[in-house]
Amino acid sequence: MTAAINKILIYGYGVMGQAVSGTFAEAGFDVHVVSSRANALAGSADPVTFHENLSTGAPDLVPDIVIEFVPENYEDKQAVYREIEAAYGGAPLIASGTSGLDLTKLADGLAHAERFLGVHYFMPAESTAVVEVMAGPSCPREDVDAVSDAMKRTGKETVVLYSPVVGFLINRLQHIILHECYYLMQNGVAGPDDIDMSARLMLGPRMCLNGLVQQKDISGLKIHADAQRSIVPELYPVDTPNPMIQDMVSRGEGGLGDGKGFYDWSGMDVGEIRARAGRRLRKLTEFLRAEAAEEAGALEPRPRSRAELLGE
Repeated sequence: MTAAINKILIYGYGVMGQAVSGTFAEAGFDVHVVSSRANALAGSADPVTFHENLSTGAPDLVPDIVIEFVPENYEDKQAVYREIEAAYGGAPLIASGTSGLDLTKLADGLAHAERFLGVHYFMPAESTAVVEVMAGPSCPREDVDAVSDAMKRTGKETVVLYSPVVGFLINRLQHIILHECYYLMQNGVAGPDDIDMSARLMLGPRMCLNGLVQQKDISGLKIHADAQRSIVPELYPVDTPNPMIQDMVSRGEGGLGDGKGFYDWSGMDVGEIRARAGRRLRKLTEFLRAEAAEEAGALEPRPRSRAELLGE
């Protein structure tokens, strides 16, 4: 049986690494961070312990899991995995913080690929309710479950995936929706304000209460199946990234931090906007959890298995 996870090593202390290390520290885990800024950061986030590198800064540290948050490319991440295995062998689990890279490719070259998995946090990591935990190509279920249990001890809900798929679950859902949104904007059908209003006042509230799939059961699958036949063939093809957003990023219009994205953010307080988003999300999550707890067990249907859905 896999031992409980208690000692956490975060590799990388950018926005995500800082937030995630804080969630573990607040939950009472033994938290260590590897960062090139370790000396400057020492004492800034007690009880987190900072190390400049693995080879000299933490020679006696054998964590239960190392979670890396380094740049989103194969070369940088795989270099970190080699460093971790050189320092600790196969003792710790290694978790990639990637949101969109292929775990099977990331595991190439690992001496202990069975110890490799992915964890996907969403920004702001300190206040979002959900973390995804996904097995690497040969990671056993019990290790995936142990990581999920650790995340739950920090107050998170977990999406657990026992087979690797690019993008995890939630990003795949987000991207298929956004892909169509970009097409509609690009062709002048709807603006970002129309789309966001529709999401806030229509899609969002129904998903908050009934989820995405259960809502279709409630509305009726006959109507939904009929609509699929007429709408799906007209949706924008999904085999190519949308050129509009690719060009926007190339022009330096990368969103809030750049002052321009789908909205004009120029002259606005970036830190306060992000802090407000975190506060609002935390309040909404607390409300939804309270509502769910109040009605726990009442009128809760059983999800059907894949075999049942396929009529097997």
